[in-house]
Amino acid sequence: MKTRKGITDLNPEKALDMTRKGAVLVDVRNPHEIAKIAFDIPDVLEIPLGSFDARLDEIPVKRKVILACKRGNRSMWAARILMDHGHRRIFNLQHGMIGWEKEGFPVKKQPSGSFISKLRQLFR
Repeated sequence: MKTRKGITDLNPEKALDMTRKGAVLVDVRNPHEIAKIAFDIPDVLEIPLGSFDARLDEIPVKRKVILACKRGNRSMWAARILMDHGHRRIFNLQHGMIGWEKEGFPVKKQPSGSFISKLRQLFR
């Protein structure tokens, strides 16, 4: 585990273990990213970084908070925002969803549609 400015980086295995022990995972990716692939564990909060400030009250102060995004960059921004608002038990998921999926941890994926259905979605 590596600590940067009071924020500890966690590998996916440690993050999953912490969620099983009561930590909350906050996914700061955008809704269209989450629709494609999402964390398949209980107690995940989906709060896009763009609306993070407005939704801070949804994040429990008394629990450990693991922040996640696609690669780990946006989640570090979110971690700094939380620190500025009094949170102290903050963790960052190393390599984000990419690392989580690569390690084989639980995910929910949107079924990949046909080429035609993807084109229809583009032109709606």
